[in-house]
Amino acid sequence: MASLAQSPDIFDAARALGVVILPATPTIGAEISGLDLDRPLTPEEGELLRAAWLRFKVVFFRDQDISHESHVRLGRFFGELEGHPVIPSVEGYPEILRIEGVEGVQLTGDTLGAFQAYNKWHTDVTFRERPSIASILRARHLPPLGGDTMWADAAAAYAGLPQAVKDRIEGLEAEHDIVRSFGGLVSEEKKAQLARDFPPVRHPVVRTHPETGEKVLYVNYTFTTRILGLPEEESDSLLRLLFDRIKVPEYQVRFRWTPNAIGIWDNRSTQHYAVGDYWPEYRALERVTVSGDIVTR
Repeated sequence: MASLAQSPDIFDAARALGVVILPATPTIGAEISGLDLDRPLTPEEGELLRAAWLRFKVVFFRDQDISHESHVRLGRFFGELEGHPVIPSVEGYPEILRIEGVEGVQLTGDTLGAFQAYNKWHTDVTFRERPSIASILRARHLPPLGGDTMWADAAAAYAGLPQAVKDRIEGLEAEHDIVRSFGGLVSEEKKAQLARDFPPVRHPVVRTHPETGEKVLYVNYTFTTRILGLPEEESDSLLRLLFDRIKVPEYQVRFRWTPNAIGIWDNRSTQHYAVGDYWPEYRALERVTVSGDIVTR
């Protein structure tokens, strides 16, 4: 699988199936056409999709008016699905999350300023001991303009670090905490419950992708609270430096949603950012999230 993902043959394999893969940037992202995601994939189509997902880290599809059942089936192609302790699900489909705003924040006249000022780059649910490996996001209701989503290649961000910084962070671990992101969005009772149910976890600052072997920068502003074993000031300074690497445009792709568009990303090697520029218009998407594995150095 990894060999096809890294080989020029992936484009030949796509053409043989009547599929077109169009890279979105030199670094990350590709748009795929010629697959119908509302029906079960053939083994050959599934192999191609997984290889493209690993290679490009996020893949996009247009005009995919899939049913909720197909959305769940597509998610299960990548693994077991999981819910979320805060974000609500679609009625009758506990595996499908209803995404409005970002991480539970709804856009209103009162919340807009804080929402737009917040650094929303993140990797989903790194507060879990086993963070998700993938997410599949489907556009349901879109504003006339705005509401794009951006993804960053966290492997490219690591590769672009100066060697002195790579040496400095080698072997370090960081703490990830759900309360950092969601604690201010829920009641004190719910906040206390989240802290009990999801105590802070530790992950390596640099992880190795289990399928591609890439080194990945694995700290994010939304959930990472501190680097363990460092004084607070040094930890804060180093985290600011690492968070800023994700903001480099050369590591990013920006996707403009269209009705029934779908994005599928590798949550192990990316971070993403929902652009909050569409208020007072409304935006709603639906996501299935694939359960993950232990993060290893």
